[in-house]
Amino acid sequence: MIVKLLNFYAEDGAVHIGASDGEKTVDVSAVGYSWGWQEIFADWEKIRPQIESVLQHAKPLAHGLRFAPAVTAPGKILCVGLNYASHRAEVPFGAPKYPALFSKFNNALNASGGEVLLPTGAKELDYEAELVVIVGKKVKDASEEEAAAAIFGYTAGNDFTARDLQRRTSQWLLGKTPDGFAPLGPYIVPAAEIDVSHLAVRTFVNGEMRQDGRTSDMIFSPAAIVRYISKCMTLDPGDVIFTGTPHGVIFGLPEKERRWLKAGDEVVVKIEGIGELRNRIA
Repeated sequence: MIVKLLNFYAEDGAVHIGASDGEKTVDVSAVGYSWGWQEIFADWEKIRPQIESVLQHAKPLAHGLRFAPAVTAPGKILCVGLNYASHRAEVPFGAPKYPALFSKFNNALNASGGEVLLPTGAKELDYEAELVVIVGKKVKDASEEEAAAAIFGYTAGNDFTARDLQRRTSQWLLGKTPDGFAPLGPYIVPAAEIDVSHLAVRTFVNGEMRQDGRTSDMIFSPAAIVRYISKCMTLDPGDVIFTGTPHGVIFGLPEKERRWLKAGDEVVVKIEGIGELRNRIA
């Protein structure tokens, strides 16, 4: 059984932790368990069989679940740019020797099913499908083996970007972290449950496939990214890292062929083995 974890909004509006086996989704507190994410990060091997028991015995949640962000309060949201060879070739930013890091803030957090609104004055909204690392252990100055062990799991993300704001200056921040520009989810797959070395990463806009890449095209692996970041700053449980996007973004097209996202568009990020992250442009 592959166990996937999630956050969802209960009837009272509170965020609960859920679990899914692909067919059945349950509230892990439904039979008396009350772990938080820090407990799950710290003691997953012990908690996993208990979650399997919940999946077997708890009443399934109704369809139409309202998802919360897969991580609701990360201390850091870090992102890696230009990390797929095919994407580097389609955009005019050059090829950095090291992982190109930037950040988003918690105001950008969003969930599967959430709406994305373009900021006032911006016109060029783009998608970026990304495999996202969820850190599960505090790590500093890590070896690559220690970095790999610090990864709790993975989720799907969409690094929405307002390209016109991104290009205003040499700093990308303004175009990357408007409200709702970092949807995560809907599921977290623990690292022990999945091999992320060759996953399909795809984006669909209104049903049309726009991105079709594989994580094997990454220049820096998730463990290498964690190791690199840990040389400069401490990573803590719950931090998230967007690991880059494959080719196929709107900005990579010839200027006359670019058709930016508009109100009413549905953008779906599909990552093999993890799930589908759906967002509509408001």
